[in-house]
Amino acid sequence: MPVASQLPPSLPSPSSVSAPARPAATPTFDDAYARARALANDGQPELALAAYDALLARSPGNVDVLLGRGIVYARLGRWQEAERDLRAAATASPTYADVWSALGNTYAWSDQPEQAVDAYTRLIALQPRDAAAYVARGRVLRALGRNAEARMDLDKAKALGGGAVFDALAAALQPRAGNPDATIAAGYTWAASLSSSWTDVGTGPRWNDQVAGIRHYTKAGSLGVETLRAHRFGLHDYAWALDGYANLWSGAYANLRYQRGAAARLFPANSGRAELYQSLGKGWEASVSDDVLGFAARVNIYGVSIAKYTGDWYVQLRHQNIVSAGSHGTGERLLARWYYAGDADTYAEATVNSGRSDDPLSLVGGQSRSGGGSATWVRYWTPQWGTRVGASFSRARGADNQRGVTFSLYRRW
Repeated sequence: MPVASQLPPSLPSPSSVSAPARPAATPTFDDAYARARALANDGQPELALAAYDALLARSPGNVDVLLGRGIVYARLGRWQEAERDLRAAATASPTYADVWSALGNTYAWSDQPEQAVDAYTRLIALQPRDAAAYVARGRVLRALGRNAEARMDLDKAKALGGGAVFDALAAALQPRAGNPDATIAAGYTWAASLSSSWTDVGTGPRWNDQVAGIRHYTKAGSLGVETLRAHRFGLHDYAWALDGYANLWSGAYANLRYQRGAAARLFPANSGRAELYQSLGKGWEASVSDDVLGFAARVNIYGVSIAKYTGDWYVQLRHQNIVSAGSHGTGERLLARWYYAGDADTYAEATVNSGRSDDPLSLVGGQSRSGGGSATWVRYWTPQWGTRVGASFSRARGADNQRGVTFSLYRRW
């Protein structure tokens, strides 16, 4: 009888017997932690959270695991859970710099800038030579409108060699050179202004002008609505205007304006402006413009400017050709603006001009004058409230000298 036939029927034949299964080896804690981090960095946050949960079950309160899970929660926008984990990690290990960095990022991303400043300040105390920490805090200070403090962090990051992140903050702090109205401090989307000016023209009553405006800012640019009133030569006139700025390609933006004066007693019946600004790199900026004034005889004012932003200074030279029926004029204006407080909100400005009118929207656009100048001071006393005061002087051959003062009140929110 064959040997195989003598085996008990309940047992498999020798050829079908397999080795017993071995239980899977439990990964070490370090291996499991590395796996959780890999899942988080590979864009699999839910699996990463499950892995971190398992690690915390093995090692409750582990600071590295709390940090990792908190970062994942923050990336998912689950702010309360992220803050819970990161705060627990900070309490357990208050000198762990990475925890304060992650906590600052979480507060910055979740629109809690004051708490972000506090977290980044703790980070800087632990790593005082980390340029990225100063840049991170500077960005949040900029969002709060605390530009002078942001500038100090910028200077510190520059001294420490901040690299690309330093450049990003420097760009955010640099004022929009062409016109301060083109941009607004980060964190605000609306601005309103009320301005009044008085001009002594020698003989006759003083001229006075008022402008009230409101402007809305978006990522694409801004749009303002203005109402204007003028009292000159014993006459009153009113006008309204739309004034917009639009961001174009890299380093370029445009200003488009339309103004309507229905009565056309002092203001032109219709007027408009188109100006294109282009950054040339290394702080240089150029612009070309065309202003059309719809008086009884149409006036075109063609302009070209070149400007340089260096340090806290902005200097611009503008040349204009004023063309109307049967006449032609030119004008030059030199403008110097000093951002002495190190931010984009507070500055002193002076201009000198010669030739034809240097103000395309003036009620006497194209009027000849031999020269003039102005001085202006703009300051924000709080992040929301600011003022502008200015004085001007001009003189023309065969006419009385003109002296003027201007006061403006600003509010943003």
